[in-house]
This record gives sequence, C-alpha cells and structure tokens, in this order.
Amino acid sequence: MALSNPRHPHTVVGDTPSARTDPRTTLGEHLRGQVRRLCESAGIADPPDGSGLPLLDLIGLLGPAALRPLGAGPPSPSFVCDDHSPAELSLAFGGATPVAVRLLVEPGCTATTLEENGRLGRRALAALATRRGFSTEPVRRVEDLFFPPVMQGSFALWCAMEQRREPRAPVGVKVYVDPRAHGRERSAQVAEEALARFGFGRAWPAFRERATRRGPGRDEILFFALDLGDWHTPRIKVYVAHHDVTASEAQDVARLLPGGEARRVRDFCRTVGGDPGRFTHRPLVSCLSYTGRDSEHPGGHTVHVPVRDYVPHDGVARDRATAVLRRLGMDAGVVDRALAAMTSRRPADGVGLIAYVSLVQSTWQPPRVNVYLSPEAYTVRPPRTVEPGREG
Repeated sequence: MALSNPRHPHTVVGDTPSARTDPRTTLGEHLRGQVRRLCESAGIADPPDGSGLPLLDLIGLLGPAALRPLGAGPPSPSFVCDDHSPAELSLAFGGATPVAVRLLVEPGCTATTLEENGRLGRRALAALATRRGFSTEPVRRVEDLFFPPVMQGSFALWCAMEQRREPRAPVGVKVYVDPRAHGRERSAQVAEEALARFGFGRAWPAFRERATRRGPGRDEILFFALDLGDWHTPRIKVYVAHHDVTASEAQDVARLLPGGEARRVRDFCRTVGGDPGRFTHRPLVSCLSYTGRDSEHPGGHTVHVPVRDYVPHDGVARDRATAVLRRLGMDAGVVDRALAAMTSRRPADGVGLIAYVSLVQSTWQPPRVNVYLSPEAYTVRPPRTVEPGREG
C-alpha cells in the first residue's frame, strides 16, 4: 500500500539522480532486480517449478511503462511515490510468521486522464485475474462508485500482491481505489455506500464518529481497498489521513478495534515519528479493516507513520524501524538486508527510501509491522541538514 502526500500528490521532491548505473535501464528491469533481491533478503526463493515469483506478474501490469528507460523520467505524475515511481515495495513482519514481501503498482500510469487510468487499471486487473484464477466481482460491485464517467481524486486504481516464504502459501491480491472519485466533498458518502454493499453498513456510524470526527479538512478519507483472490480472511479496508494529529488522538481512533489493542499505538507513533508532539508535516494514516467475522466492528486497525517526513535521513528511519521490530520480538536484521537489496547508496545519503512504518493489529492475530520502501527509480530525496523540529 502506498501512501504519498494527499494534499500535494504531484509535487516532485527529489533533486538528486537515483542510485543506478545506467539511465538506459528500464523501469521493469529496475523493479525486477529489486523484487528478486528483496525476496532473497527475506528468505523467499524462486519457486522450484520454474514458474517465477508471482510478484513479477505485477510488473507486467505496467505495460509500456515497464519498457521505459529510467533516464526518460516517470511516465506520469504518479501518486504512489514521492518521485512518481508507479510502484512501491514493502516488508510485512509477524512475530510468529516469516517476513513477507509486497509489491504495489499503478497499472494505468501511462494514462493522461483519470478515466483512462481507471480503464487501463481494470483491464490489467482482469488479465491478472485470468492468469491467477481469482474473481474481480468485488470490484465490479462498486464500479459506479469509484469509476464514474468523469473522475476526480488523486488516482484511479492500484494493485498489490503479497509473496510469502512458504512454497504453497496463498497469493493474495489487493485493489485500492479512491473514495474522492466523485469529489472530495462526497468521499464519506462513497465510503459509506461501499461498506454497505459489502454488508458493513452498520459499521459506518462508529467509523464516522471515531475516525473522522474532526471533519473532512482534518480527517480525510483517503483509500478504499479490497482483498481479492486467495486470502485466509479477506478484508474490506478504509483509510483515513489525520492531518495535524497527536499520537494520543491516533490511538483514540484505534479504540474502534475491540479488545484493548489500542494501547500500543501512541508509543509506536512516538517511537517511529520521533515524538514530534503534533504530526504537522505529512499526516498519520489510520486503516480500519472489516471481515465476515463481524459486520459492525472492525477486525483490524493499522496506523501508518510517514517516517520519511520526521527524520533527517534514512539511517535514522532505519534505527526507528528496527527499534519497534525488536520491541515486538521480530527479525530486525531483515531491514539492513532489505536496504542493501533496494539500493547501493548509504542510508545517510538520502531520505525517503523508507517511506512508512506501520503497526498492524487485529482481533485474531498478534501485532505485525510493515516497512514501506520506495524504488527511488527516478530521484533520491537529499538528506536534511537538521532533524525536523518537534512541535506542540
């Protein structure tokens, strides 16, 4: 899942060439190399039957963009990453499970309009569904909500996949769409109706009261996500960006999750964000997930901390990520191997390679941590000379 700046999604923030050897390298080659090396760093080997890593299927969804040389620049002002890379990688850590690798792409990134972006995205998703043998019916169920004839918002459709270490582990696909497709002022109506169509209409009043209580200017509904394919427990998810929020206020949103799991959220936000008081730069993001286990209450909550906006460079982001992993008894050593798999530059030479660190909690699993990584296909954001100031 990618989470760029929802207020300024098309601002280029990097001004240093990406760490690469040849600008003639294509985007597809760049991403394939990162996927293979990242999987190797997590102990995930190519399937013995020679079929290849399923994650590589997603790179094919990029179409002509995958064949575009990096030296030509990004195919469009993509909302996925700060340098407009139309892809993002991440690591999913669990206390009792091996590390998983995820890849997210924007299939319609070569489009010039959101409408065309949505058409290309759905066409690519249908091709992937045919190849992988899953149904896209959940997306068709809400097409009118997220793909109107004239679209607004920041993106049309993203597609993600998770790769686990076990050879026979299910390969789950995720689709992200924009509740602001009919305009920012109607995003709450769209999200409410979408939840109702999947049987979670009774969940909306508590969601509205707890997750968006400060109003759309400060609690902004950002994404709606669907799990497709082979998932143990498929989810419907709603993401909210909390502008100018404190760690305590973020923890209050987590109280929607039954069972008292909210208690970890405040300390997690302060550790990853450097305890700034109020998160006045890039906002924290909450994700509430709903499953067939409970039609009224969320079964999961995630808080995403945009660590790249609260550190001087990736060395500090790395230290904060490993600190929370160790605290939860997870394999922090994977992070260093992952950074080496992603780029040849030193962590202290840029900021943004580690984009987000998130805490995932649910009513049926131990806590998990996700670390989101930018491909830095086009630019590297230079390090800051001073650490972002603490405010509030």
